[in-house]
Amino acid sequence: MARICEVTGKRTQSGNNVSHANNKTRRKFYPNLQKKRFFLESKGEWITLKVSTQAIRTINKKGIEEVLKEAKAKGLLKKKVLL
Repeated sequence: MARICEVTGKRTQSGNNVSHANNKTRRKFYPNLQKKRFFLESKGEWITLKVSTQAIRTINKKGIEEVLKEAKAKGLLKKKVLL
């Protein structure tokens, strides 16, 4: 499974390790992804999403229903969550 947040679209970024001697080698920066279950009150069921910790904070602030609507409008939502 790809390391991509299902709500925000955050994905692995690449960059450089820089040593004390200023040698540069390629490295990856992985997003902080968590598997989290959310309860959809409108449907009365649980869904499991792979989301970044920033997305969890956004969901706590706005609510899961609103965040899923925004993700669906942006075309980020891959799972078949019907709202």
